[in-house]
Amino acid sequence: MAATQTDDVDSRSLLSALGSKYSIEILHATRTPTSAQELSDELDVPIATCYRRIEELVEAGLLQCEGRQLSQEGRRTNVYRRTLDGVTVDLTRESPTVNREERSEAKNHIQDQIGG
Repeated sequence: MAATQTDDVDSRSLLSALGSKYSIEILHATRTPTSAQELSDELDVPIATCYRRIEELVEAGLLQCEGRQLSQEGRRTNVYRRTLDGVTVDLTRESPTVNREERSEAKNHIQDQIGG
């Protein structure tokens, strides 16, 4: 996996999104495409909060919409997958630096094939 370093503005946005309640749990649960309702049910997060966290994580580039699928109720719903597998924060410099371990398409494909 390639690690990339983010600039100060991106670092602040990323750290802010990661610091929100439930964000880490949502990222952990989205190694395969998952809907907001599935996340809410699985993680016991209120659905409105789940949607807010998803929006923050998407804006920070940590989560992306993978497409749409039919819910159990027959509605089309967005499914989300995390865009990275790891984050390292270095606090030893003048301002924090963040290194992201991006998630590859190959890893996504393999994850989909093994079912999670």
